[in-house]
Amino acid sequence: MMNINKSYWNKLYINNALGWDIGYASPPIKQYIDQLIDKNLKILIPGGGNGYEADYILKKGFKNIRYLDYSESAVSSFKKKFPEFPAEQIFCEDFFEHQNHYDLIIELAFFTSIIPEQRGLLAQKIFDLLNIGGKYVGLFFNHEFKLNEPPFGAIKETYLELLIDKFSVKTFGTSYNSIKPRAGRELFFIFQKLENGKYL
Repeated sequence: MMNINKSYWNKLYINNALGWDIGYASPPIKQYIDQLIDKNLKILIPGGGNGYEADYILKKGFKNIRYLDYSESAVSSFKKKFPEFPAEQIFCEDFFEHQNHYDLIIELAFFTSIIPEQRGLLAQKIFDLLNIGGKYVGLFFNHEFKLNEPPFGAIKETYLELLIDKFSVKTFGTSYNSIKPRAGRELFFIFQKLENGKYL
């Protein structure tokens, strides 16, 4: 497996070589956000990338949103494209070192950017960052890519094995409103943080 470090991610953004970037906010994420009433939710988008979802959520009236990415190139590009996004809510750092608590963590191709050996650590970090009752929501790829570089795909059973002991599964199934090239290949999910091993 190649060295998936900060330099690797910077080169991808500089060369515009992100095959999973669709150029706008993902429809399933947009629809979920459109249904939320509480504009005070504290939201994190890890691996925020080009930031279309962060921009969309901000424009929907959510002020307490954090964009995070490991790549300086991604963060610099995001700041240029969306200058109205509050600078103090933009983080260029390793997700595993991030410290805060959130009501909602949005997943969009972040899980598949992490090497498989770190997936257990990722699940634990997501759990640690969420408030009790907080939700982990988004899209997973529903197939293996068999690549030695991101995206590292997975199947539904793999995600459940990693997350079922930490979260209550509210929704988990094939996304019905994915973009056409990904129809039938994405899983939409809503997982809610457990309290003391019990379902909320």
